[in-house]
Amino acid sequence: QVQLVESGGGLVQAGGSLRLSCAASVNIFSLKHMGWYRQASGKQRELVAVITNGGSTNYADSVKGRFTISRETAKNTVHLGMNSLKPEDTAVYYCTAKRLGSGSEYWGQGTQVTVSS
Repeated sequence: QVQLVESGGGLVQAGGSLRLSCAASVNIFSLKHMGWYRQASGKQRELVAVITNGGSTNYADSVKGRFTISRETAKNTVHLGMNSLKPEDTAVYYCTAKRLGSGSEYWGQGTQVTVSS
């Protein structure tokens, strides 16, 4: 079992920044990838950013140039830097991971990000 614990959410004004963190209970190199999804009220969950075992990244078009996914391997932690935040970024953000071997998927409990206009 892999535990994922998100932190760093909160309330910020438009144009501000936040950094989300996701700490995994296993060595992150045992994971095929880690990423962030978000779900705004009344909307479908969408992929925001992903980082693979090899370090390659991908982003939703809506956050390109504003968000950065990164990792601290020694701490088994992935971060999502969020800059130039917009009200439409308001959502619950979820960390997710897929394990090598089993291919099992894991989800954190989510952290709320609210951007005021």
